[in-house]
Amino acid sequence: MRLTIDEVRHVAELAKLRLSEAELALYAEQLSAILDHAESLQQVDTSQVAPTPYVLPLYNVMADDAPAPSLDNAVALANAPDKADGFFRVRAVFEE
Repeated sequence: MRLTIDEVRHVAELAKLRLSEAELALYAEQLSAILDHAESLQQVDTSQVAPTPYVLPLYNVMADDAPAPSLDNAVALANAPDKADGFFRVRAVFEE
């Protein structure tokens, strides 16, 4: 599949990239080669391959919940840029 310079320019604009004419030509060539390779992979017969949702075995990697002491309030607020009455102060997100 050959990509035109205009198609690459359009994709670059969508990605907010500023590319020179030389870069557009280079990327048109490289992206076309990638699409050609992907197209050749479509020709591979995979009818005898069982569907596989994951290529690696999955297992639960979460640790057991165990009670532990939490940070002291003063320690938690030690590096806070803004605090008041023992709480973090943050800018309001929603306006009324």
